[in-house]
Amino acid sequence: MTSTSTVAARARALWTFHGRGRVLHLTWFAFFLTFVVWFDFAPFAKTIGAQLHLTEAEIKTVGICNVALTVPARIFIGMALDRWGPRRVFSAILGFAVVPNTIFAVSSSFNSLVLSRLALSVVGAGFVVGIRMVAEWFPPRELGAAEGIYGGWGNFGSAAAAFSLPLVAGLIGGADGWRWAIGGVGVLAAAYGVVYFRTVADTPDGVSFARPRRQGALEVTHRSAVWGLAALTVPINGVLVLIGWRIWREEVVSDATFVVVLAGTAGLLIVQELALWRVNTAARANAYRPRDRYPVRTVAVLCLAYFATFGSELAVVTMLPAFFADTWSLGPAAAGVAASAFAFMNLVARPGGGLLSDLLGSRRGTLMVLCIGLVAGYGLLAALGPAWPWGLAVVACMVCSLFVQAGEGAVYAIVPLVKKRVSGQISGLVGAYGNVGAVVFLTLGLFVPARVFFLAIAGTALVATVACRFLIEPEHSFAVDLVSEEAEEAEADRVELAALPAGS
Repeated sequence: MTSTSTVAARARALWTFHGRGRVLHLTWFAFFLTFVVWFDFAPFAKTIGAQLHLTEAEIKTVGICNVALTVPARIFIGMALDRWGPRRVFSAILGFAVVPNTIFAVSSSFNSLVLSRLALSVVGAGFVVGIRMVAEWFPPRELGAAEGIYGGWGNFGSAAAAFSLPLVAGLIGGADGWRWAIGGVGVLAAAYGVVYFRTVADTPDGVSFARPRRQGALEVTHRSAVWGLAALTVPINGVLVLIGWRIWREEVVSDATFVVVLAGTAGLLIVQELALWRVNTAARANAYRPRDRYPVRTVAVLCLAYFATFGSELAVVTMLPAFFADTWSLGPAAAGVAASAFAFMNLVARPGGGLLSDLLGSRRGTLMVLCIGLVAGYGLLAALGPAWPWGLAVVACMVCSLFVQAGEGAVYAIVPLVKKRVSGQISGLVGAYGNVGAVVFLTLGLFVPARVFFLAIAGTALVATVACRFLIEPEHSFAVDLVSEEAEEAEADRVELAALPAGS
C-alpha cells in the first residue's frame, strides 16, 4: 500500500502546471478539442435536418459517417505516432480538423455533409496520441492516474459540445448560428495545434523516444502472436461492413454501393494481413530473445475489456435519452438531462480507475474487480422499469457509469506499459475495439428491448472478467523512474555479457 504522504506528493505533481504536469494538461486539452469537433454535429442534428430538408434516414447516415473511419484511423494514427512522435501527430490532427469541419459548417447538401463527416471521423481517433505522450512523461507507478485524467477530461469534450455549442449558436442568432458555432471550434482546434506544437516535447530531457524496428503493421515478438494479431485485425474490418450495412438498411445507398463497400473492406483486410505478415518475419522465425518479447494475449484481453467498457459507454449514452423518454414519458429536455448523468461521471470515474490501478498494487486485479462491477452495474440497469422512480433510475445509471469509466481508466493504466516502442499502435488497436463495441451494441439495440440490451453488455463484461485471468501484467508496472527502452536493453545486454565465461 502507498502512504498518505506519497499519494499527496503524486497529486501535487498531477495538478501543477510545471514539468510533466504541464504536458498532461496541455495534452488532455488537445484531446478535449478533438472531441468537441468530433461531436459538434449531434447538438444540431435536428436543426441541420430541418434547414437542409434531410430525411430521418439521411440524418442517421450522417451520424454513422461521423464514426465510420474512426476504427481504422486509430490503427493508422497509432503507426504514425510511433514513427513521428505524439507532438507532431497531435498537432497535425488538430490542424487537419479545421478543413473538413469548415466544409461541414458551410455544407448545403447531403453529399457534402457525408464526405465532411467521414473525414471528421478521423479526428475522433486523436485519443491514442495522448496516451503515449502521457506515458513518455510519467513513471509507471503514476501512469494510471495521469492517463485517467487525460482520458476522462478529454472525453468530456463530447458533453461540452452538447451544452456549449447550442448556447454559442443562440448568442449569435439567426438561421446560420449553428454554422458559426461549428466553424469556430474547428478554427480553435487548428490554432491550438500550433500552440501544442510549440509548447511540448515528445519526451523529457535525457529520455529517448523509442520507435518500432519495422514499419507498416504492429510488431509482435513470437510466432503464435502473428496469428493472434491476424485474428484481432478481422473484427476491426468487420465493423466497417456492419456500418455499411446499417447505411444500406436505411435505403440511403444503393445495392451496388454496398457491394463496393464490401469489396473495399475485404481489400483493406487483405492489405493489412499481408503487411503484418511482412513486418513480422522475425517473429515468425521466433528470432526475438525472451526478454524482448511481449504477450499479445495481454493486448487481446485489453481489447475485450475496452470493447465492454468504452464500447458500452458510447452505445448507452446514445440510447439513454430515448430510454428515459419511453420508460418514464419524459420530455426531450428532461430525458436528455437524465441521460447526461452517465457521461458526466467521466470527470472523476476514469481518473479514479487509473488511480486505483496505481495504488492497489495489481493492475490486472484492479481491472478484474472493475469488470465485475460492470456486470453488476448493467444487471442493475436491466432491472429498471416504470415501477422505479426515474430519479432513482438516474442514480442507478451513475453507479453503473462509475464502473464503466473506472474500467476504462484501468485498461489504459496497462496499455502503455505492454511494450513502449509500439505503445501507440497497441493503444490504437485497443481504442479501435472500443469503437467496435459501440457499433456492435448499437446494432444489437435495433433488434432487442432495452432489458436484453443491458443484459447483453453485462454478459460481455462477464467474459472480459474471466479473460482478465489470462492477462500478464507488464514488468516494471510500478517502477519509480522513467527509463528509456533503449537504456533498459543496453543494461540487459551488459548484464548478459558480464555473465558469460571469460574468453567466450
